Amino acid sequence: MNVTALESLYTANSERFIREWQEFLRFPSVSISEKHLHDCARCADWLITHLDGMGFKTRLIPTASHPLVFAERPGAPEAPTVLFYGHYDVQPEDPVTL
Repeated sequence: MNVTALESLYTANSERFIREWQEFLRFPSVSISEKHLHDCARCADWLITHLDGMGFKTRLIPTASHPLVFAERPGAPEAPTVLFYGHYDVQPEDPVTL
């Protein structure tokens, strides 16, 4: 996909992209806080549903604390592999000054 095609894709879908990003960011997925254990699990479930909708094969992998979200979507065999790694949990807001 060339740059012009990517720009067109973004222009056509920017409102949806922003809405989905905001929805994702609204989860108070503070991993260290016991009061947010359920929020972390809800965020992981949201990611699974969202990535499934984008055509990824997903797995929720239980751990001793928060589940891992694993998703893959194989491309053409001759294409390079691209790996994205990220966290869906966040750090607590205190102390706010930091």
